Amino acid sequence: MLVLAPGAQAGGIERLRTFVSETRSGQARFEQALRDRTGKTVQNASGIFQFQRPGRFRWAYEKPYEQLIVGDGTRFWVYDKDLSQVTVKKLDQALGSSPAALLAGSDDIEAAFTLVDAGVQDGLEWVRAVPRNREAGFDSVKMGFDQRSQPAAMELKDQFGQTTLLKFADVEKNPNLSPDLFTFAPPKGVDVVGE
Repeated sequence: MLVLAPGAQAGGIERLRTFVSETRSGQARFEQALRDRTGKTVQNASGIFQFQRPGRFRWAYEKPYEQLIVGDGTRFWVYDKDLSQVTVKKLDQALGSSPAALLAGSDDIEAAFTLVDAGVQDGLEWVRAVPRNREAGFDSVKMGFDQRSQPAAMELKDQFGQTTLLKFADVEKNPNLSPDLFTFAPPKGVDVVGE
């Protein structure tokens, strides 16, 4: 007789729902690869991702260059240290149908995305999310979850035929994160573009 562990046949949609319902905050290291439409890797990056639901997140890119993306609950900030430039937008415009909304957005993910189970690959349960807003800037995002319903990978296909692959490591569920992580003030002397 075959006995399956609870959730062994959960599927990607159910894993995403479990993650959203059980996770108020999280952090992980990430490795990111950008591939062009032919599949050739054109850029690699890495850093740390942290979030606190709803709408607070921090993507801190460490390599190959420093870049910081912060959602403070109201605004979406992108700081490019090399360019000495900050871009700022209203968070609801930037987050609503973005890939970050799957991890750090509100509990009502299905209001912004159509979800489809995408099967099992590399030992992960995958879900494909298609933004309901056609102006989201990308065609779809796939998320792969491990047996504990923790995100292990993400694949984003943009409207230019490029694919961004993210692999997460050292995932921590519900850590105590300082509120200071999700605040941002532009450094003196940088150009601020946007609001």
